[in-house]
Amino acid sequence: MAEDTTTTKPSRWASTVKKTRRIVRWIITLAIVFLITFVYWKYFYTYSEGYRAGLLQKFSNKGTFFKTYEGEMILSSVTSNSNVALASEKFEFSVTDKHLASKLDTLQGQNVIVHYIQKNGAVFWRGDSGYLVDSVKVRR
Repeated sequence: MAEDTTTTKPSRWASTVKKTRRIVRWIITLAIVFLITFVYWKYFYTYSEGYRAGLLQKFSNKGTFFKTYEGEMILSSVTSNSNVALASEKFEFSVTDKHLASKLDTLQGQNVIVHYIQKNGAVFWRGDSGYLVDSVKVRR
């Protein structure tokens, strides 16, 4: 009777497949972590916040599928003697709060001060702008 002297060693092919699967799992995990981090940084991270003062020129509720509140202020840096803005720039913003939107709708044509937070990118359900206004005061 002959003794079986073969030992059960994993083949070279099986160990290569096992290592490849481990590497692919790591790559997929890193890609998912990178994607989640990028989406958070781009759409939910607050890049800056502050105040802007100017004339509320336009405020509207617009959109095809997702209705959002969009506004536009004129920020005047230089005015003439007759209180007309000579050098100005536009500040476009979005509003997510309906109560604040109704308040801004009544303040069109007035000088206001708004507090905003700026995101790195805009998401379609939050508005067209990366600037989100969360409070408003009438400028006296």
